[in-house]
Amino acid sequence: MSTTLLLTRHGQTIWHAENRYAGVSDIGLTDEGRAQAEALGRWAAAHRPDAVWTSPLSRAIATADPACRALGVTPHREPALRECDFGVLEGRTLAEFAAEVPDAAEAFRADPVAYPFPGAEDPTAAAARGTAALRRIAAAHRGERVLVVAHNTLLRLVLCALLSIPLGEYRRVFPRLRNAAITELRLHQDGSAALLSLNVPCEPGRS
Repeated sequence: MSTTLLLTRHGQTIWHAENRYAGVSDIGLTDEGRAQAEALGRWAAAHRPDAVWTSPLSRAIATADPACRALGVTPHREPALRECDFGVLEGRTLAEFAAEVPDAAEAFRADPVAYPFPGAEDPTAAAARGTAALRRIAAAHRGERVLVVAHNTLLRLVLCALLSIPLGEYRRVFPRLRNAAITELRLHQDGSAALLSLNVPCEPGRS
């Protein structure tokens, strides 16, 4: 029996609006991010997922809150759904880093898994923890549809891992997951996965 995971990235934050890496820094939502969360809540009210799981970071919890209120459920918090730690890039842009350390920035652009930022979490380890978390969630909700609110880089790494795409390609294959858009993934009991949709806005005209 399969589980349908409705993956979504949290709403916009101030740092993301400026293209800064937030990672494990606990940055709050902008007004636009809160509007995206409310739109996700309306989507949940219409589509009625059976459960909601979130990263423990406040931007994910706040994004999930309107959906939980609409569904009358309490969210499950999963520490392993937290975003990757970006080390020295926390709160900075890639352009700022490239201006200071151009060789390291170019190596990251070529293969972000082989050449992560200094002090960053190993992307392979992040992919493993995120994948294991989604498999645990799927096992707990066989035959159900589950809304999972997490983060851009972690979810892209996990999608690559589950779909047998080389992890180093995550930035090329999945340039970004849009804030509060829905990516539908089906996990089967035999461990296989199917990507059913990617980056679908939760409301027409909202990206």
